[in-house]
Parts: sequence; C-alpha cells; structure tokens
Amino acid sequence: MTDKKIIAVTGATGAQGGGLVRAILADPAGGFAVRAITRDVHSDKARALAQAGAEVVAADIDDEASLAKALKGAYGAYFVTFFWAHFSPEKEMAEARNMAGAAKAAGLKHVVWSTLEDTRKWVPLSDARMPTLMGKYKVPHFDAKGESDRFFTEAGVPTTFLLTSFYWDNLIYFGMGPKQGSDGKLALTLPMADKPLSGIAAEDIGKCAYGIFKRGNEFVGKTVGIAGGHLSGAQMAAALGKALGQEVRYNAVTPAAYRGFGFPGAEDLGNMFQFNAEFADYFTGARSLSVARALNPSLQSFDTWLAANKSRIPLE
Repeated sequence: MTDKKIIAVTGATGAQGGGLVRAILADPAGGFAVRAITRDVHSDKARALAQAGAEVVAADIDDEASLAKALKGAYGAYFVTFFWAHFSPEKEMAEARNMAGAAKAAGLKHVVWSTLEDTRKWVPLSDARMPTLMGKYKVPHFDAKGESDRFFTEAGVPTTFLLTSFYWDNLIYFGMGPKQGSDGKLALTLPMADKPLSGIAAEDIGKCAYGIFKRGNEFVGKTVGIAGGHLSGAQMAAALGKALGQEVRYNAVTPAAYRGFGFPGAEDLGNMFQFNAEFADYFTGARSLSVARALNPSLQSFDTWLAANKSRIPLE
C-alpha cells in the first residue's frame, strides 16, 4: 500500500464511487490503492469492499474535520454527493464545501469532483419557460453541484470537474423503465421530444474517473464531460424493444406533463429533461464519447449495457 498513490473515494458504496473503487482494485499494477470512505464501515457493502482489498475508513461528509482526517495521507480523492437522499440543494452545497475544505487541509494533489451544470446560467430565474423551484433553482440537483464548483476553485484545490450524464441504471432503480399501458404494450416515457439524451452506465463513470487519475495533472483545472451515448427517446425505445424481445413505444410527453406526475423529484426531473432537450447541442457537445472512451476503453454503449442488464429492468 505504501508505495502506491492512495485515492480516497466518497460514496464508495454507491454507483459512481463503487465503480471507481472496483476499477482501482481491478488494476493492481496501476500504481494506485483505494481508500473507501463511508459512514458505516460495518454495512454489508462496506465489508464487501474491505474483503475485495479496499481500505475502508469511516467519515461523515457533513463533518469537515472528520473528512479531513479520513483524507490524511491520500494522494487524491473522488468527491460525489447524493441529492436524492435528502432533496436539499443547501445540504448538497454544504457537503461540497466540506469536501473542498477537507481536501485543502489534507493537501491533496488531485481531486475529481462529480458535478453538473448550474442551469441558471442558461435559464435565469426570471425566465418563465420552466418553473423556479424552491425559490431559487431551476434544476435543483444540477444547480447545487454547479454552484459548488467554486468551493474547490476558491480553496485552490487541484480539481478536475467531471460532468456526468443520465444513468442508464435509472431504468432499473428509479421507475424510469418501460411501463405497460392499458393495451398491455410497453412504453418509455420521457419529455425529450426528438432530442438526444446523453446517457452512461453508472459503472463507467467510476472507470472514467480512474482514467483521469491515471493521466496525472493533464486534467487538473479542467472540465471533462463524459457519456456512453447520445440517444433520442425513440432510439432508446427501439434498443429496449430489441433487447427485451417485445415492442417498446416512445411516449413523448411535455415537460409540464412530466412535472405533474407527482412522484418525489418529478418537478426537478421535468425541468432537467427540458434543459437537456432545449440545450441539446450544448449538453451533448459537452459530453464527449471519444474522451470517455479514451479514459475508459471498456466504455459500454446502450446496446452493450442492455445486453448485460435487460433482465434487471422491471417491466410493470
């Protein structure tokens, strides 16, 4: 361990962080060791990481001193927040501020911060094309991350800003997969009209992050956007149909209709999809398939991901 550069990973038991932990462990000759940071070192997922060879350390990202202690002696860190655990942009920004402060205190040489756009730079609060949420956001789970970029810059932390994409895994976990209509036919519902949606396998985000760390200082101070594909709703539905062996229609609803679905976060996601659609040229352009593939040669396409995961998608 001592001759390897230690990468500390927050969210190590989650989708992005877990992917990075596994990528480092799968490359024992790569010159890096991994320190998994988690609130509960006794959880089943944390124990599994320890058994796989990760150093597992307890820390609370709501406590900067606790996090700084967990980062001590590390070369770099991967920082990710999970908005959907609390739905609070303010909490997410406080966590990011703690991460930046702890990274500075620990003297880290390279941080990769998992971020997204502050959509208010494109759609100001005064713009009525989409509703303002929580009084001061357009897409809360985007805006909080984007606004938090400055904490790392202002602290002088050597940071790569990693712009991620829609997880294809959402088709499994968050009820976004195809649903059966009254006619028994499956339909994929998205408010994207005919515009492409940048997507990626969650596992590949961690692998791309590992590629960034392996490139040393090349991406310090830079923003890197990644995706595994840019597919329209119709293309996603067709790929799903082919993988599942039955027709999947694309149900293109309006963002307003999506916001009205009423599940927790529906308004946030409705605004997100509207932003993705209305600024599709920017959004897809900021997420390079070739850069993602260069960082992660095993990058999955949507078809590849479906082949491995189709049986996990619940068909309701």
